[in-house]
Amino acid sequence: MKKLVVALVSLMFIFTGIAFAKNYEVKKKAGDFDVVVTIDKNPPVVGENNLAIEVKDSAGKSVTDAKLKVEYGMSAMPGMPAMNYKTDAALEGDKYNAVMELSMSGSWNVTVKITRGEKTSKVKFSVDAQ
Repeated sequence: MKKLVVALVSLMFIFTGIAFAKNYEVKKKAGDFDVVVTIDKNPPVVGENNLAIEVKDSAGKSVTDAKLKVEYGMSAMPGMPAMNYKTDAALEGDKYNAVMELSMSGSWNVTVKITRGEKTSKVKFSVDAQ
């Protein structure tokens, strides 16, 4: 009986931890920048997904003088052409925000382009929308 109670309590903590993992986060290097992309849903969903993008320079200081563009798409499949979308990210405080509108479930390729001065750096990752 004790083992059953311990097992049930353990499962409760595991599922509670999963339920509270609300954001999807990607941390990557883009040239000299450290980039953290946070999506408000985990996993991302069909429809509206809000992105918060934090860009820091090599000294760890927030970069607020760059232009960011988010490009996302899905590869072509039999009977369906490739889908490609772009949106600008707007600076709010020390983070950039954008909305990614995913039109169907499946694997999406995401690229965040960071342009500062004459130089453009990229972060690439993929998400599986549900």
